[in-house]
Amino acid sequence: MMAQIAKIPIIDIASDTEQDQLKVAKKLVEAAVEHGFIYIRNSGKDIPIEAVEGTFDLSKKLFAAPVAEKQACTIQPNNRGWSAMQYETLDPKNQRVGDYKEAFNFGEFIDGKAQQPIPPTISEHEGQISAFRDLCHGVCLKINTLLGIGLEVNPPSFFASAHLRENGPSGTTLRFLYYPPLSDLLPAADGDGNTPNEDDVRAGAHSDYGSITMLFRLKGQAGLEILTRQNTWAPVPVCPPGTESDPAPPILVNIGDLLSYWTNGLLRSTVHRVVFPRRGERVAVDGETSTEPRYSIAFFCHPVGTTPLLPVPSERVRNFRRSEDGGEKNNPYAERKVMTADEHLQMRLRASYLTLYKDEKA
Repeated sequence: MMAQIAKIPIIDIASDTEQDQLKVAKKLVEAAVEHGFIYIRNSGKDIPIEAVEGTFDLSKKLFAAPVAEKQACTIQPNNRGWSAMQYETLDPKNQRVGDYKEAFNFGEFIDGKAQQPIPPTISEHEGQISAFRDLCHGVCLKINTLLGIGLEVNPPSFFASAHLRENGPSGTTLRFLYYPPLSDLLPAADGDGNTPNEDDVRAGAHSDYGSITMLFRLKGQAGLEILTRQNTWAPVPVCPPGTESDPAPPILVNIGDLLSYWTNGLLRSTVHRVVFPRRGERVAVDGETSTEPRYSIAFFCHPVGTTPLLPVPSERVRNFRRSEDGGEKNNPYAERKVMTADEHLQMRLRASYLTLYKDEKA
């Protein structure tokens, strides 16, 4: 049996003229409204392919570091640091156990230096990580600008301006992720409930927290699925049809809860998950596998923390009706009140890190 792959538009955001930019902006908005996910072709112009490959090499090096090194950098309430296997639970209502993954979150860098402890194994490369983070942030500003143009926001720089680092700190996070192969987890059967069964997942069903997410994946590593409007799970190939000969896999971009809330639910924050291989099920695209180790890099872009999530000055956003267009369903975490970007982020983190916040008062 083979699942039908997700129908996600592939867009090249490069544009040479103002007219081209407007066309790209309109395509981007329609994809964000209908799907919440967009493939962005990666030609290496905005983010050099060598930079992506080099960052993946550092990610593998970090996760192979001694456990003691990583434990010394355990994640803190500021959402920075290492989270061990099963520490995070992205779908606490439905998961039997926490996610079968490790992660390391990098926050702000100043002059190429991390403002948090990082394992000695990669400390000499922190400038390289900082540079990659800067590249990602630049592309996110470009995408936010295009969304402003496509939504006819006045001024078009409305979203991008809220993400400028010179205006203050934010919850923006660069995240390395490692999902061990199923074969490494099965021998752990020791009666403690940590061995995955057929209903367990590598990362629970969730929507992202911020404005937009950029996801980098390696060829051949399957596992990501999105929940479609028909309420079915659809695999998201690393290289969708039409991109097989591209110099690098496209960057997967998706809308987060904050931007969905900010646009009154018009832009769709789509639920997604990472799964183990299922018995008797074939992968959706030849050459991909979900049985090997899986690495990914996510860049979660957030506005400056003090940004009030006021109504977006866009006629289309203003006229959007939640009840008619399903906005409330698309963004279940939205509330009809103004909050800041930081308040919105904290609301989501407390739901995911049950252990980290268990001793704090709500």
